[in-house]
Amino acid sequence: MNIAFFCSANADIDPRFFTATEALGRWCAEHGHTVIFGGTNQGLMQCVAKAAHEAGARVVGVVPKFVEEGGMESAYMHQVYHTENLTDRKELLNSLCDVAIALPGGVGTLDEVFTLVAANTIGYQHKHVFIFNMEGFWNALELLLHNLQQQGMIRGDYRQYVSVVNSLDELQRQLEDYA
Repeated sequence: MNIAFFCSANADIDPRFFTATEALGRWCAEHGHTVIFGGTNQGLMQCVAKAAHEAGARVVGVVPKFVEEGGMESAYMHQVYHTENLTDRKELLNSLCDVAIALPGGVGTLDEVFTLVAANTIGYQHKHVFIFNMEGFWNALELLLHNLQQQGMIRGDYRQYVSVVNSLDELQRQLEDYA
């Protein structure tokens, strides 16, 4: 399975996020999954790429021009796609993946998640997004999704497009349904 990762490129975050991300990267390799990510050499992006690469997974980076030109490109990639900008990167990440996993992240991660979810709600894509709620990081987002659902702002049930999972075991079990 081709799994896109949406996550932080910041290094100064909770160290527990790195521990869980390393375990997930290794699990991807052990189960023959391809890791697709934003191609930077920083934060959780670098962490998942390195862990997966070192454990034998195929790692694909989708790198915007400014990352490449800024010398921030990860060395842990078997294949690299270069894009002009972030919009092109999102489009390519979404077209290359079978499913996506959102790890802790910021505005860019939210943008990536909701671009894919929006495409799913109108039938443009049919790729599930798993929000890995490490240490309760995404609790507020889960409440927001529930509120949007209750207010009638989401077509259908958002759980058709997005699953919030609270542990690596839960994520692994749910991913098996998509393999």
